[in-house]
Parts: sequence; structure tokens; C-alpha cells
Amino acid sequence: MAMNALAATNRNFRHAARILGLDSKLEKSLLIPFREIKVECTIPKDDGTLVSYVGFRVQHDNSRGPMKGGIRYHPEVDPDEVNALAQLMTWKTAVADIPYGGAKGGIGCMPGDLSTSELERLTRVFTQKIHDLIGVNMDVPAPDMGTNAQTMAWILDEYSKFHGHSPAVVTGKPIDLGGSLGRDAATGRGVVYATEALLAEHGQSIKDLTFAIQGFGNVGSWSARLIHERGGKVIAVSDITGAVKNPNGIDILSLLNHKEATGSLNNFDGGDAMDPNELLVEDCDVLIPCALGGVLNRENAEKVRAKFIIEAANHPTDPEADEILSKKGVVVLPDIYANSGGVTVSYFEWVQNIQGFMWDEEKVNKELHRYMTRAFGSIKNMCQMHNCSLRMGAFTLAVNRVARATVLRGWEA
Repeated sequence: MAMNALAATNRNFRHAARILGLDSKLEKSLLIPFREIKVECTIPKDDGTLVSYVGFRVQHDNSRGPMKGGIRYHPEVDPDEVNALAQLMTWKTAVADIPYGGAKGGIGCMPGDLSTSELERLTRVFTQKIHDLIGVNMDVPAPDMGTNAQTMAWILDEYSKFHGHSPAVVTGKPIDLGGSLGRDAATGRGVVYATEALLAEHGQSIKDLTFAIQGFGNVGSWSARLIHERGGKVIAVSDITGAVKNPNGIDILSLLNHKEATGSLNNFDGGDAMDPNELLVEDCDVLIPCALGGVLNRENAEKVRAKFIIEAANHPTDPEADEILSKKGVVVLPDIYANSGGVTVSYFEWVQNIQGFMWDEEKVNKELHRYMTRAFGSIKNMCQMHNCSLRMGAFTLAVNRVARATVLRGWEA
């Protein structure tokens, strides 16, 4: 999957550059990361023996502002994949029109095999090694696979030892240390706002449609809950534990309680068990993949019955599936826009920290709605101008914004 996402991102970028008629030297320059950092992190384990890990950070582009992106703790950290993800953050922040460029990083380790105190030591050593290469106006990390609000708290504390109290150096912090209200639900809420914008364009609304949701983690469960609140019928839900369907609509709050209590979607009495693999081809109006990449491919794309696909996951549709779906007239709302609610509210967190003035949750959600709705309008404009798909509309919008910023700054110098 790693190469796949990388290849797709590069291909989408090149296609967008062609549509925009970018200078070939500029096109090359936009792909080259601003900086790649690799550091050795040695810590004493709880038993006193020393162990070394490799920490890294790819900073892709800073033409529109400081770089932004997650830090993952994961054993297979493939440099190509990290590069692709850093690049993807550059385009995602540009689509959302927030003043950042892309970055991505992490440490090659098995977080599950480390104690909390070992993780804390590792995080602090990593921060010591990169503290002069991140910062409020340089690069602002966030949580990703294997990291969370506690990890951000440790980075903030360690960074502040060198630079004074700097809550805006990371986002996704605990509320007590300057985290933003509404951050937890932000990606799922953004998915719903994006869906509303798309449906409005087609003269439809959530309350009249049926939804199938793959993945019931943070993004999937918030999306489901908010669709349910708006009167949409969620008729099928799946995750790694199993799948549930109910053609009359699942009561999402009951399902959330059931999953909370039992740890799985199985044996839920508000619907029937189904084969999780069937979810993607379930008869519904809107399909929302919120789990893994590459789930829609040439094997199953032909059988998809939804009219709209909202890419809440990163890269759920592979390029072959894209082509098949487009021929079938299925509208695909691309990940680079659909799941940008998370990074948008991270930006709000950073803004609040810099101002030293926190917003209430209503303000966070209202601003998120404004950003998501405005971005959809900008994407639509590009689609009309270049007569292209929503995915290419989003990519041309992003690449154009970054290219313009780069040229305005005098990129040859």
C-alpha cells in the first residue's frame, strides 16, 4: 500500500501540473522536500540497558507558512511513504487554505512494546535532537499512528525547556495544556460538512439519504453520529471486529454504547450481522470509507452501488477504481479535501495558542464549517475551469496555490 499511495500522489501532482501548464523546473522544485532530518535516539530501557531508535522528519514545503504534519511511532517507517505523506500535507493544507506547508515524521519503534516511561524518554530525546528544527513559525508536529495527546504534552514540555513556554509548537494537545475544544470530533465533523457541501451541489441533503460507513474508530464513529443527528439513515457500519446492517437505519448511539461495552460490533441487537467485505458494495446512496487505504480497487469498484463516495480515509480508492467509478458516474469526494477537518482545527488550535485566547466549541465548529464550505466552492471553480474531476479540481487548486506562493517569493533565488 505504501508505494501505491506514493505513486498515486506523485501521479496526481504531475497531472495537476500538466493541467496548470507549470514550468517543468518549477514542477521538479515543488516535489523536492525542503529538508529531511534523521537522528539517532538512544534511551535507557526500564531494565537499564541502552537501546537506539531512528527518528526522522521530512519537511516538504514552507512557501505558504510553517510546516505541519503528524509524528508516528511505527516499526515500518518507509522513507518513500513518509515523503509521500509530507507532500500530501502540502497539498491538503493548500486546499483547506490554511497557511501551512507539509511535513511528516516519526520514530521507527513498536510503541506497544515500550512502557509509558520508555515512550516518554524516547519522545524527550527525539525532541532534544530536533528542537531547533521545529517551532511555532517553522514546523508544528501533531499526533499520528502510535502517538496521542500525551506524546504532544511531552514534546511541548521538552521544547519549552529550550525555548520558553510555547504551546503552539505542537497541536493535538490535551485541553489542559492548550488543546482546542472540538479537536476530537474535527475530522469526522469535517467529513460531514464536506458531504453537505457536495450534496447541496446535487440538490440533495443528508436527511433524505442512506449511508454505509467502513471503519468505526474516531473518524467513522463521529461521522456516523453526526449523520444520524442530521436525520441521515446509516444502514451499514463495519470495523475490524465485524459489521452490522439495518435497512431501516442503525441507532448510532446504541451502537456506540454497545462497542464501548463489548469492544466489538458483533451481537448488536439493533441490526443484523453482515460480512464486512460486503459493506463497500452495500446498496446505499453514500459510501464513506474511514479505515484503510486501497479498499476500493478494480476487483470491487464495478460492484459499488453508492452514488457518492466520501473519502474520509487516506487514499481509499486506487487509481484503477477511480477510472471505473468515474465511468459509472459515481461522484468521489477526494481525501485531500474530505478529511481535512482535522488539520483545519489543528490550525485553529495553533491560532488560539498564539493569541493566548481560547474559543468555545461553537466558534470552532462554525469556523470549520466556513473553511470546509469555502474550500468546496474553490474546488468546484477549478473543476469548471479545467473540466476535470473533483480529485483533479482539488489537486490543481492546491498545486496552483503553492506554485504561486513559490514564484511570488522568488523561487530561483
